[in-house]
Amino acid sequence: VQLQASGGGLVQTGGSLRLSCAASGSISNIDSKAWYRQPPGKERELVAVTYAGVITDYGAAVKGRFTSSADNDKNTMYLQMNNLKPEDTAVYYCKLSDSRAGRHYWGEGTLVTVSS
Repeated sequence: VQLQASGGGLVQTGGSLRLSCAASGSISNIDSKAWYRQPPGKERELVAVTYAGVITDYGAAVKGRFTSSADNDKNTMYLQMNNLKPEDTAVYYCKLSDSRAGRHYWGEGTLVTVSS
């Protein structure tokens, strides 16, 4: 499985961005899809995770502002980010997991910079 993330960039406070993550390869056993981010000088943190395509949990810092979705026909997941804040500045990563096999697949990060 290979993942290609895109959509990052520079945006002003209060602005919006939509990240995309396109998957290729055998993803039939994938049972969770997630977005993580790593702010400068900090640990990687969970942004959103969707289980079995149904239940989505969000990190407290983004709840109500970010929305994770997926287009299964396109094998693509999205992260809509609204009302962006400078503290949202980070490299954002997508991740697919096959929990039964214990396999996790990460995309290359895409940088989001929010200017104040």
